[in-house]
Amino acid sequence: MEKGHLKQILLITDGCSNHGEDPIAMAALAQEQGITVNVIGVLEENVIDQESLQEVEGIAMSGGGVHQIVYAHQLSQTVQHVTRKAMTQTLQGVVNKELQQILGKHTSMEELPPEKRGEVMEVVDELGETTSLEILILVDTSASMKPKLPTVKEALLDLSISLNSRIGDNRFSVSVFPGKKDDVERVLDWTPRLESLSSIFPKLSTGGITPTGPAIREAIQQFKKKRSLRNLLRNEEEYYDESSM
Repeated sequence: MEKGHLKQILLITDGCSNHGEDPIAMAALAQEQGITVNVIGVLEENVIDQESLQEVEGIAMSGGGVHQIVYAHQLSQTVQHVTRKAMTQTLQGVVNKELQQILGKHTSMEELPPEKRGEVMEVVDELGETTSLEILILVDTSASMKPKLPTVKEALLDLSISLNSRIGDNRFSVSVFPGKKDDVERVLDWTPRLESLSSIFPKLSTGGITPTGPAIREAIQQFKKKRSLRNLLRNEEEYYDESSM
């Protein structure tokens, strides 16, 4: 993980993947590359699908993230809660590594005296407000998600408003799966605000397969492209700074 920089994939889905790579394996690959995968499973009222539940849990566990199962009407506050919780969890992991380097390999936050633990949590909270955050949102648009998409849109707009109160930079990108032509379709490129979703979501078509694994793989690629572009721009800035001296 780059210092001061958090990367998350937020997967919103209501069913089992049935096409392409294993999404649990793809989530593990994302975590290896410093990207946390969080999953929100959106279920029908009074329906319990064990297979879907297990997949949601497995993806989040492999991706080092947070998962939650909700009904559509609970979605808005859940999206905010999961995003914030995943940030805190990731930052706690980073702080724990720092503690181990300073105090020894077997020391973790939980083993500190209460007053010291409180001080460390203050640092985590402050980092949560100041760290740059990149969230790539993957929305399942298979047929059964059609009635839930308006709620998903509202939940994401609420998330944008909630996170814009932070001091740190936010960047969002949104892709849907399946897309019109491919397994995955990017509908919103990296932006600090999600307001333009209001015009995009009504045009989304739903139906077909659920290629969750390919969607996570494509999300990893998008982060790689963004990092390459950022490095290129940084190198150019350094070149111009040196040439102007």
